[in-house]
Amino acid sequence: MRRSPALLINTAEIELWPGGLLRARGNADARALANAHTVLRRKRDGRYLAAVSAQGVLPLVPRLMREPGIDAALDALEQHLTGRERAHDLDALLPLHGLALRLAQLGVDAQAYERTTGLALEAEPARLQFAGRDRYRRPLWLHHRAARSWQRMRAQAAADGIVLEAISGYRSHDYQLGIFERKRARGLAVADILTVNAAPGYSEHHSGRALDIASPGEPPAEESFEATAAFAWLTAHAAASGFQLSYPRDNPHGIVYEPWHWCWRPAGD
Repeated sequence: MRRSPALLINTAEIELWPGGLLRARGNADARALANAHTVLRRKRDGRYLAAVSAQGVLPLVPRLMREPGIDAALDALEQHLTGRERAHDLDALLPLHGLALRLAQLGVDAQAYERTTGLALEAEPARLQFAGRDRYRRPLWLHHRAARSWQRMRAQAAADGIVLEAISGYRSHDYQLGIFERKRARGLAVADILTVNAAPGYSEHHSGRALDIASPGEPPAEESFEATAAFAWLTAHAAASGFQLSYPRDNPHGIVYEPWHWCWRPAGD
């Protein structure tokens, strides 16, 4: 029997990871993760909240039931385990309504930012598919159709003698917010952070369709990637798999040239 691809079940504040993909952070975590079929992980900081096995839910933090978002996470888990998911759940998106408040708290004027950059808010998928591992052996999560296209494109490149390495795929809104919070804590102004980082909610990585790509021996996310055989191959062949270069030189969004950043887009999009 063919195994179904591993899925990450996504909720606004908590991710539900399939067992076997997360690294233990200590002996207690190692024991809990070894027996878990699902691990609840806080999106804001990556903290493991609970391990779920056939014996039930094992809390890994005090007062688990007071954790923000826990009810939605447990509801999504129950729906998954009881087989009540529907095929179109793979294309479902999480709501954006909580993001506007958090942008305002950062001091980001969303409407002004959209007018200036031409970027649109990117909703997070409610389900993400395991697409292998990145250069650093971390699990790579993508929208299910982008995952299949990436795996097919990577195999086609390999057949032509080209190695494509993923550097990063899906990133949550909380991940991007964390970048801003850490930089602000170091004394940087939001306006300065926005010159190098997209505002939370506006990165294509939130959609699960974007990939940062590199080739062996090349530093990640550097303009020098343009001179590699991998980039030449992508320029000639990526469109056949639905991937497009998002930020060429002089792009209308004012984002620096990123030859490493490619995004899968449905036909006709």
